[in-house]
Amino acid sequence: MKRKTLILAQLLITFMMAVLMSGTMSLIAIGPTEEWLANWPRQALVAWPIAFIFTQVVTPLAFAVANRATVEKA
Repeated sequence: MKRKTLILAQLLITFMMAVLMSGTMSLIAIGPTEEWLANWPRQALVAWPIAFIFTQVVTPLAFAVANRATVEKA
């Protein structure tokens, strides 16, 4: 996979996950209130760059573990 494609995919995936996870977890913690709805966008914007940085470390590790776990033995 081209490096540019991988970076773009990681940006998109981490954005979607940050929005979904911050919304879900804060909804569980606070409940469906105006406070939750007002805070969700800020939480998602804080979570997004953190998630992107984490994927830079976790992606190669996850692929290494997955490749090792699925190696066919002779």
